[in-house]
Amino acid sequence: MIHKEAHLSDSLFTPEISQRPTRDGYGEGIVLAGRANPRVVALTADLSESTRSNFFEKEFPDRFFELGVAEQNMATVAAGLAVSGKIPFIASYATFSPGRNWEQIRTTISYNDANVKIAGHHAGISVGPDGATHQAIEDIATMRVMANMRVIVPCDAIEARKATVAAARIVGPVYLRFGRGKTPVFTTEKTPFVPGIAQILWQGKKPQVVIIGCGPLLHNALLAAKELQKQKLEVVVLNMHTIKPLDEKTLLAVVAKCGAVVTIEEHQVMGGLGGAVAEVLAKKLPTPMEFIGMQNTFGESGTPAQLMEKYGMDVSAIIAAVRRAAERRISIRG
Repeated sequence: MIHKEAHLSDSLFTPEISQRPTRDGYGEGIVLAGRANPRVVALTADLSESTRSNFFEKEFPDRFFELGVAEQNMATVAAGLAVSGKIPFIASYATFSPGRNWEQIRTTISYNDANVKIAGHHAGISVGPDGATHQAIEDIATMRVMANMRVIVPCDAIEARKATVAAARIVGPVYLRFGRGKTPVFTTEKTPFVPGIAQILWQGKKPQVVIIGCGPLLHNALLAAKELQKQKLEVVVLNMHTIKPLDEKTLLAVVAKCGAVVTIEEHQVMGGLGGAVAEVLAKKLPTPMEFIGMQNTFGESGTPAQLMEKYGMDVSAIIAAVRRAAERRISIRG
């Protein structure tokens, strides 16, 4: 059942559920951050409208910088602005930033612990028809490995707005990940969001498996949880929106109760959320795991729904992974 503290949308399981891209939440969030703090500035690389940076540009034209098709330059300019006391947000497609400018982010931002917020847009295979070259599915891995970097992946447009506002208050580099297409808005204004604190969205009475996810795929996890409940298999759904630093306390407590784990992410299964969870559990609580995500392959052109089905990230794939994890739990833990 829905966890009472989650405050999820009343239309969560209906076709009428509102849908908006998480990038809208970014645009709204940087405007709110800009109103709250005059030191907030925004930069983009010829993608103002696509990244919703134009929301900020419209309200604060004197604090907006268009760098052109030059993501590497954008990162270094932002580092300089941060050292000068500003709070810069840089936005581009995730395949370009942090894809193209990874070295500049590493050397000028992370190494110096500069107060820059990197917004990677159009991430994951749900970019759809743009194809493999524009589907960032390695960015979580490449960013979380950097010293000093925080990594946040909001689940819907409302949480994206909250995450952007929160990032402006964090001192130091932050990577925020956003999608292109419209996805279900299943949290509400009352839904808690605290960077670094995971949130239980669904709590079964006697759960055998915990589904740990990030980003819009969490809606599929909730649909799967409801269907599994009908089939007498209870789960917990955990929103691990902050992948670095990982909320180890909540993770270990929930896993200890369940005994098996399924991670879900619109990303390569290697190095992303699943990898981060596995690292903690291997060290502190070895647990059977299943990994939902891209299985060492690139994506392709197609509709988001077609790609989710083909690459095993739809509801049926999550249900199958939970069943596999539950079987392993029974055989290992009794």
